[in-house]
Amino acid sequence: MLINWQDPDKVYLVCGKTDLRKGIDGLAIVVAENYGLELYDQSLLLFCGSRNDRFKALFWDGEGFILLYKRFENGHLKWPRNSLEAKQLSSAQLTALLKGLNPFPTPRIHSALPGNLY
Repeated sequence: MLINWQDPDKVYLVCGKTDLRKGIDGLAIVVAENYGLELYDQSLLLFCGSRNDRFKALFWDGEGFILLYKRFENGHLKWPRNSLEAKQLSSAQLTALLKGLNPFPTPRIHSALPGNLY
């Protein structure tokens, strides 16, 4: 039975830099040893290396792993670099990431100007 990798139940972004020379087994070991995520469900796991114009994705389709690789010809990803964790993304956040937008926007700070309620 094949599972549609384009409609995963969950999407996890592995923050920081991952060695993209790793293949399926290497990426699966990174996830199993460092993040405690389930590898054999309908989760899409995203990895980025030192360059922000490419990423790899790992997905279990019920029979084996699918390894996806994407390189942007124009533009780049806004990948969180300051953490060694895996963050779950919504479909809207995944869409933003694939468009090169920050999937985790920082909140705006309002200044305390006269007449401003904040």
